[in-house]
Amino acid sequence: QVQLVESGGGLVQAGGSLTLSCATSGRTFSRDAMGWFRQAPGKEHEFVAAIGWSTGTTYYVDSVKGRFTISRDNAKNTGYLQMNSLKPEDTAVYYCAAGAWYDIARVTGRNWGQGTQVTVSS
Repeated sequence: QVQLVESGGGLVQAGGSLTLSCATSGRTFSRDAMGWFRQAPGKEHEFVAAIGWSTGTTYYVDSVKGRFTISRDNAKNTGYLQMNSLKPEDTAVYYCAAGAWYDIARVTGRNWGQGTQVTVSS
């Protein structure tokens, strides 16, 4: 099993930027892809972006395309989510998850970690 720890959240004004980190450990060889998700207050978890760990292939939900960039550092076993041009509607707790590429956008049945809070003020 892969362990994941999110960090890097904070309070930022609209239009600002933040970079989130997802440190992975454990059975990292079983980590085919990594995804970022978020949960806004009173809403369900939402898929945000994914990256194939070895291929670098990326996929984004439409609402963040052109603003967010997902990446990974193989040597550090860490994934990142660079968030630019942040909007108040991006306010949420952000989580990362690992798994198979075909399944990475799934939000049900996951064991979510603590996540990292991102708050965007208007």
